[in-house]
Amino acid sequence: MTNPLTRRTFLENSALASAALTAAPLLGANIPAKGSTLKVALIGCGGRGNGALKNFAEACQILGMESKVVATADAFQAKASAVGKRFGVPDDKCFGGYDSYHKAIAEDCDFVLMATPPGFRPLHFEAAVEAGKHCFIEKPVAVDPVGARAIIATGEKAKTKGLAVVAGTQRRHMEGYLKNKALIDAGAIGDIKGGVVQWNGRVPWVRERSDGQSDADYMANNWLNFTEMSGDHIVEQHVHNLDVAIWFLGRLPKSALGFGGRARRVTGNQFDFFSIDLDFGDDVHIHSQCRQIDGVYGKVGEFFTGTEGSTTGGGKLSGKKVDVPDFKQDTGNGQTQEHVDMIRSIMSGEPLNDAKQIAESTLVAIMSRMSAYTGQLIRFADVTTNTKSPFYSYTCGTDPLDFEKGKIVMPEEVAAIPGEPWGNRKKKK
Repeated sequence: MTNPLTRRTFLENSALASAALTAAPLLGANIPAKGSTLKVALIGCGGRGNGALKNFAEACQILGMESKVVATADAFQAKASAVGKRFGVPDDKCFGGYDSYHKAIAEDCDFVLMATPPGFRPLHFEAAVEAGKHCFIEKPVAVDPVGARAIIATGEKAKTKGLAVVAGTQRRHMEGYLKNKALIDAGAIGDIKGGVVQWNGRVPWVRERSDGQSDADYMANNWLNFTEMSGDHIVEQHVHNLDVAIWFLGRLPKSALGFGGRARRVTGNQFDFFSIDLDFGDDVHIHSQCRQIDGVYGKVGEFFTGTEGSTTGGGKLSGKKVDVPDFKQDTGNGQTQEHVDMIRSIMSGEPLNDAKQIAESTLVAIMSRMSAYTGQLIRFADVTTNTKSPFYSYTCGTDPLDFEKGKIVMPEEVAAIPGEPWGNRKKKK
């Protein structure tokens, strides 16, 4: 974890970065209808970007529409071209480079799907909203408090333009989770008094540095393993489970106190595991626990105990008998359903806007990581409203605009040390 730095005002940067784009919001005159073709651009052409385009196309089919991919953008030209070829995009509309998102957003499209590394998300989201595009933004949406608060501000701007903003928190669009949330709200398990949320798995992938590769390209290609790019796995991956806890309890935690460590990771600067106590007030504590270690027991999910029963996230619930509406979805795939819900909300004239919701869940994951890195108790107010807190203005030290300017210097590939000032990293002996 780097020393706290005050990043150049994020919104000023992103406004400058998108100044050349012409705003053309999709308002009532351009509401999609059955039989129409929805034009979409993709920013970030990795596995999740490929998946998002597929999910968007499936959603259009469910709603009796067609989809057309008009542009792809990625830091690496080869990735943009490969995805573009797969979806029939002309070569001259497949853009490479760290500034390529400008070109994709400027194309004649109604929707922009964002699946770049999370560190870029605030900058790209701001540019898309400035250009008047409906946005699908993959989770998480930032890697530090400054970036997350920028997402909230941009989300408010999207509301004034009548733009939809849907996040990649697919559990909120799945039948089992929706039903259990309704049952909880109806009192089926009484008041939630505690629980555990978990993501235990392996390191998804590691990409070695090639000869002559720049610091920027190495970090962007191996982004999953750098806190500056992904936020660490508690933010990039475990945010799903944290989001469920916030959703089911209906409120945000007051503070986080946790620990973690690293012994096995072979690249990047992240922890192997985290264990966080989240205090939701009223004597309610949720244990957040995640790890990425090969060869150990894996478990992903959520469990909550109430005064009248208990429930898993989207599965078994035991408690009082209560009646709730049917929650039959259009598809059993939450990653497709979130696109269905986004498009349908625009058709209804009431576009969804998940910006604040996903930014707050991301902030909970960020403050949990920061607590583990530093060994300090961190309050939610410290990253949202308490401007006197040193955590309020903390950034990961890598400005996304610097990738465009060629000013990136890679951080050392060593982990934070709790108890050191701000968890400063030290080289391994």
